[in-house]
Amino acid sequence: MRRSGSGIALLFVAPYLLLFLVFRIGPTIAGMLLSFSQYRISGAVQWRGLANFRALFQDSLFWNALKVTCIYTAIAVPLTVVVSLCMAQLCARSIRGIAVYRVLYFLPVVTSLVTTSVIWQWLYASDGPLNWLFGKVGVGPVPWLSSGAAVLPSLSLLTVWTRFGYDMLILLAGLLAIPAEYAEAAMVDGANAWQRFWRVTLPQLKPALFFVVVLEIIQSFQVFDVIYVMTAGGPERASYSLVFMVYDQGFHYFNFGYASAVGVVLFAITLVVSLIQRWLFREES
Repeated sequence: MRRSGSGIALLFVAPYLLLFLVFRIGPTIAGMLLSFSQYRISGAVQWRGLANFRALFQDSLFWNALKVTCIYTAIAVPLTVVVSLCMAQLCARSIRGIAVYRVLYFLPVVTSLVTTSVIWQWLYASDGPLNWLFGKVGVGPVPWLSSGAAVLPSLSLLTVWTRFGYDMLILLAGLLAIPAEYAEAAMVDGANAWQRFWRVTLPQLKPALFFVVVLEIIQSFQVFDVIYVMTAGGPERASYSLVFMVYDQGFHYFNFGYASAVGVVLFAITLVVSLIQRWLFREES
């Protein structure tokens, strides 16, 4: 009977498994094989071994893209996690109409990222609303997207806006799962609000926080949409990320083997960072 039930269950998940193998695992394996070859749009494939990777590690453009990606991640991830945690704390309160606030905070997540990028591009324009407000207090126009020093922080603010709602939802679920007795016991022992958060809430929130941090780092390393729409890698490649380099090498120069090599290196970096995070956030034994 159990075998029959397992067979029926497998039958139901078979379409998804097939799509996963065809559209996720298959292209991943093909991309890895492609990284060891030279493939042009004409269809000719030439095996190159490690030549693409040797050229990649000697390419200043790759190191610039890696630096840009790391700086963007270092700015966007902490900001997003902190804002998400603060908003989750606010939304965990039992106040009238809290469900409405939760929905409003989640709206940027379900809004098209391209649409959001276009709107923020208008906000960041030299004659846009933000510079108009700064002008009212005597501050000159800020080159949000046209300055190499300002472009990554500007893109990071957009990232916080588009991602914090999803992370907030995960952290909120973690907060609501913490038994209220823990905080009450800490209050009886004389702990203030900060001590209750630091000593009681944060340790209990560790699994959810680990998931959010890993997810944010992976997404930050894969940033592409906002850069493509708002800056196209500029100014002077100050926002030229690794994924944008994959796109640029593959669909601008049609060097698909080299672009695949960049993708493989990006995958390896993401995997190593995720494993390090898992080690840092491992459960106390």
